[in-house]
Formats: sequence, C-alpha cells, structure tokens
Amino acid sequence: MSIKQSQRTISLFTQATEPERSAAVAATCEYWRTNKTFEVLSGWRDELYPVYGPGNEVLWSIERSASVLFGILGYGIHMMAYVRCPEVKYGMKLWVPRRSATKQTYPSMLDNTVAGGMSTGEDKFEALVRECMEEASFPEDIVRKNAKAHGALTYFHVRGATAGGETGLMQPECEYIYDLELPADVIPKPNDSEVEQFYLWTVKEVQEHMKMGEFKSNCGIVLLDFFIRYDILTRENESDFDEINSRIHRKLPYLGPHNI
Repeated sequence: MSIKQSQRTISLFTQATEPERSAAVAATCEYWRTNKTFEVLSGWRDELYPVYGPGNEVLWSIERSASVLFGILGYGIHMMAYVRCPEVKYGMKLWVPRRSATKQTYPSMLDNTVAGGMSTGEDKFEALVRECMEEASFPEDIVRKNAKAHGALTYFHVRGATAGGETGLMQPECEYIYDLELPADVIPKPNDSEVEQFYLWTVKEVQEHMKMGEFKSNCGIVLLDFFIRYDILTRENESDFDEINSRIHRKLPYLGPHNI
C-alpha cells in the first residue's frame, strides 16, 4: 500500500494482473482472519465480491465478509413474492421470511422473500434463480417465466450491531429488484439453513412489523420501493415521499455495472 498525501490517493494491490491482485487480497484477508484482526471476518462466507475499474473491468475479487473493511460496493438481488387476494386492502399478501437464528448477519430478523449477494462473474437473473431454489424452494420454471425485473436500488449503509462484527463500517450496495406473483398453491419452503419460516402477510401486517424495526435494514428499503411501485406509498399519504425515493436511488461514486 502507498499513500500520497499531496494527491490524496491510496494505492493498494497494484500487481500486474487480476489473478495476481486477487491472490494478494486473499492472502491479506486470510492473514487477518487467522490472526483475528477484525471481528467481522468471523463471519467468513467463502464468496467472492468483485471490485470494478474503468470499463467495468474486474480489478480484483475479495472475500465477501472482508469487503466492508474497504467500503467496496456490493451487488445483490432482492425479490418480493406476493399472492393476489382481492378480499384484503391493496388486493395482495406478501411472503415474508424470518432469518435463521444462526445466521452470521442479522439473525432472526425479517427479510425479503428471496435475497442474496452476487459473486464475481455471476449474472443477476441466474443469481435470482439460484437464490429462489436455495432459500424458498421455488420451482425454476416458475421463476424464469414469472419473475419481473424492476431496476435497481442504490444506497449507502452504515453497519450496526445486528450486522455482526465491528460497527460503523461503510457498506454501499446496489440491489437488483424483482417481483414474483405466485398462485395460491405455490408456497415457499426453506431449503437451507438460512431461513427459519415464511409468513403470508397483508400489507398492513408487513408495515406493522416494519414500524417495530423487525426487518433487516436493506429489506425495509426494498419494501418501500415495492410500496411506491404499487401506489401503496404515495405523495398523498407520505410527506417525505420524495426524500425516501431519492435516498433509495443514490448516485454512488463507484465504477461498476450499476452505472450502465
């Protein structure tokens, strides 16, 4: 690492090729992990996040749990699944999972129906299909046929105690958003150790649990976006509507495919 005070720049991992840079990053993070330098690395994920340069070239990849130590922009997918219910207000119910109590981050908190990070080289829709099977046992054909893309949310998160590890770490993120309308007979079922159970809730029930702070923070953002798109949250019923909408679509000063 070199620091140039006059130019206000920091240069690190300057090896000639991406594999060499990624190897240097991996060795550094593994050293920190072995020596218990940072508590956040106790949640080691064995997943690699990309770091982008000009032209969306991957400069190097880094262990997911270590990315927050560098303030690296992470990419992921989030999806809300819902069922049409004409008899309830807003005409729908939403499938809401509770995270496992053994999760490394945000244990026992409420989540979006399906969500997950995108590893280096992973296509966003293929990541969605994978996560749908892993977390909710949704049939692949239903996801590929019916999942609808709704752009991306970009925001800057400061990690608190429930995230695990050190507090105050900077975590910018870009989440690609999907909705999935399901027939009443398709019921999500946990397929790994990450989800404890699923609830089918009305919009009012979801909002009540949001007010109680039970949702993982970025999942609350995804729900706000969902409510805006379905005219549940409007300028007429929310005085901070424009501020909310602006903050979940921040211009992030990072290179990467979110700028396309």
